[in-house]
Amino acid sequence: MTNPVWIGAGVVPSLLVSNMAETLDFYGRLGFRLSGIHPNAESPTWAQVSRDKVVFQFYTEPPQGTPSSPTCSGTLYIYPEDVIALAQELKGKVTFAWGPEVMPYGMREFAVQDPNGYFVAFTEHVSES
Repeated sequence: MTNPVWIGAGVVPSLLVSNMAETLDFYGRLGFRLSGIHPNAESPTWAQVSRDKVVFQFYTEPPQGTPSSPTCSGTLYIYPEDVIALAQELKGKVTFAWGPEVMPYGMREFAVQDPNGYFVAFTEHVSES
């Protein structure tokens, strides 16, 4: 039996957004920086933001066969080195959808909901004492 092929160190969500400027402003308040944009900077239809190794791509024109409005049935989880420190950094810059709190499944987390309805949660394992 052969070893599985390594598939990388991360995933890059590519998300449909209703308003690119509003979305980029929101992620900017989370500390993300613009790292790519469609050449038509007056009204970009695609952009990419990053913070450390976390990357999101956004687009305003849905590809054929995809929903015509932003939709997601789940939560996008990010694992920072310190959830409480990050919550302190972001406090007052964005509204938290929940937390920070220890969840019943043993994770400390807080979440934000972006202007398109996507939930982004910042989470870490709770160390057992």
